[in-house]
Amino acid sequence: MKRKSFLIAFLLIFVCSSFFLANKSSADWAYSFVVWNGVIYVVSDEVVDQVDREIGKVTKYSDLEGTYSGNFSNAYRKGTKYFSIMDVNTKDAIAIEDINGHYVKAIQNEKYAGNNIQSSFVGINMNVNKFLIELLTIFSIVAIGSYIATKSNKSLT
Repeated sequence: MKRKSFLIAFLLIFVCSSFFLANKSSADWAYSFVVWNGVIYVVSDEVVDQVDREIGKVTKYSDLEGTYSGNFSNAYRKGTKYFSIMDVNTKDAIAIEDINGHYVKAIQNEKYAGNNIQSSFVGINMNVNKFLIELLTIFSIVAIGSYIATKSNKSLT
């Protein structure tokens, strides 16, 4: 009977993890962007020659769908630097340093909703919260399944 309980628990974990992990996929973003000071800047193909000063950097990169806080990007890795452009207001455009040391123009688009995240775990990415809830659900299902299997074993004896 212990073998049956183990098999039931294994199947429950397999089914639940397959369901939850299958939902995590790469996003099909409409465009490459960075977020700086709560505003989305859409990355263009335009190369910038005259940058002024460093104004920030990417604090969170992800190509997975979600809403993130801070200076988020779906195209540039964490640590990628943002610069102001000579004679251009940062409310209009900023420059992003690419991996080759070149600067590309990113044009202001709209306010980013991700900086208004209200999370029960302050400072932790919403995907982490989702993962923790999924993990708790899986463990609860396994515990209930084991309890039911144990109880049915006792009633048979």
